[in-house]
Amino acid sequence: MKIRFKINGALREFEAMPNESLLDLLRKEGYTGVKEGCRQGRCGACTVLMNGVPVQSCLIPSPRAEETEILTVEGLGTPDRLHPLQQSFLDQGAVQCGFCTPGMLLSSKALLDRNSHPTEEEIKMALDGNLCRCTGYVKIIEAVKKTAKAMRKRK
Repeated sequence: MKIRFKINGALREFEAMPNESLLDLLRKEGYTGVKEGCRQGRCGACTVLMNGVPVQSCLIPSPRAEETEILTVEGLGTPDRLHPLQQSFLDQGAVQCGFCTPGMLLSSKALLDRNSHPTEEEIKMALDGNLCRCTGYVKIIEAVKKTAKAMRKRK
């Protein structure tokens, strides 16, 4: 079956199987920033933004993406022009092995898009469900705080 949706700003059409997960479709199409972790919606490695809301793509049947807008980490910034969150994660040392980073970045972006003054507790809630075994979350939370502050200054 063919499905159409906007991905990282571009309207695309994909050939998908009815029972194929959005995770599998995206990875098959080259969006490898979407990581395969637990396949149970518990680790956050496969997080993408669907219409601005973080979702675990391993739990979404690909046909549900029809006529939606999907953002993967590949659409967040470019190597030459990083998104402020990406730069802050690098600056704060919030990137270790990198496996959880795409999900952390996208969950953080969704938070900052709706709340430019998040508390530490709100940051923790937004990142709940994104597991990291390397960093202990302290540097990730600091990176989100610093990005929020920097983005407020630019406005």
